[in-house]
Amino acid sequence: MPAVLLIEDDPVIARVMATHLRHAGFAVEWVDDGERGLAKLRYERPDVAVVDLMLPGLDGWALTETARRERIGTPIIVVSARASEHDKVHTLGIGADDYLAKPFGMRELVARVQAAVRRSRGGLVDDREGVIEVEGMRIDADQRRAFLENEDLCLTPTEFRLLLVLARDRGRVMTRDELQQRVWGTRPRHRDRTVDVCIRKVREKLDQPSARFAYIHTQYGVGYRFAAEPLAAEPLAAEPLAVEPLAAEPLAVEPVTVVQP
Repeated sequence: MPAVLLIEDDPVIARVMATHLRHAGFAVEWVDDGERGLAKLRYERPDVAVVDLMLPGLDGWALTETARRERIGTPIIVVSARASEHDKVHTLGIGADDYLAKPFGMRELVARVQAAVRRSRGGLVDDREGVIEVEGMRIDADQRRAFLENEDLCLTPTEFRLLLVLARDRGRVMTRDELQQRVWGTRPRHRDRTVDVCIRKVREKLDQPSARFAYIHTQYGVGYRFAAEPLAAEPLAAEPLAVEPLAAEPLAVEPVTVVQP
């Protein structure tokens, strides 16, 4: 039975969410503050964490940032009454896997938790290629880790899935809607920037001084494709021209004739 950690300070909302999740077959544990929630993530490693953003003490942003900094891979679904695009983009950018704006339906919550469990257990990727090696990059589907020039990229679970999906269809442009479905297991929503934010985070980790290739490319108006293309070499600095000083020639001085009166 998949375990869900519910971190929500409103007992009424928590009770409703827990009831629906339990009816869907999840084991639910509820805590009402961020500090205890983070401790549960550290030591119990549930299958999914549903985290309210505005928690007392340690809020949902700080909890998510700390969990990812400590390389805790539990999928995190943030729920919040803050529905602005900025809040969603920021929350996804610091490592959350999904964002639900309140009010939302309980069926949608259950569907998103189910999708997160499938992703964390590898349900959205297959075993066509256990290891992918492309020009200095190594993607290990079994270990769920990616390396660039033998350096671990330290990707979050979602970032790894996105890179793996792109790499398995390398050379083909994949639309944002397709990536949303294959990586997150959810239907795309209007003006949803989840895919773009995750792409940016992966690119930041690929942008290393030792990198010799660009791997993820934007097809404007369509989506993204994976291909190892050499980075443009920096132009050589022009060397100053060596100019030899001209040798000074002696001035020719004509003799002056003095006429006596």
